[in-house]
Amino acid sequence: MNNEGVKKILILNGPNLNLVGMREPAIYGEETFENYLEYLSGKYKCVNIEYFQSNIEGVLIDKIHEVGYTYDGIVLNAGGYTHTSVAIADAVAAVAAPVVEVHISNTAAREAFRHCSFLSPVCMGTITGFGLNSYELGIQALLANRE
Repeated sequence: MNNEGVKKILILNGPNLNLVGMREPAIYGEETFENYLEYLSGKYKCVNIEYFQSNIEGVLIDKIHEVGYTYDGIVLNAGGYTHTSVAIADAVAAVAAPVVEVHISNTAAREAFRHCSFLSPVCMGTITGFGLNSYELGIQALLANRE
């Protein structure tokens, strides 16, 4: 991975997460992801945090392939693809970078179809239910990882 001392981490968001702050605020909160990203970037100056969001499964897979051998980790919220995409799970399993699965809401406390994650078995760990702070916890997990 990166040997320059500065960690490179990708935050990768899937479908509908571009609407955080507007979409179902009782579940996802009222803060936009862009505002939260500013907070993270300010707090973790030792980390080069890149952010990418797409509503398209193949584009998410391409991004995992693009950074999966050069970045120090990926914080992944695949949104609804978590429960449906074997292809994204295969992409995560294929790359060298550790991946932390995150969710804003507690998926285990929601609809039954959200209880199954194709990603959890191929990720380093899963963080759910802490709102946008799930992303910060994901970054902390990657920084603490000594693999």
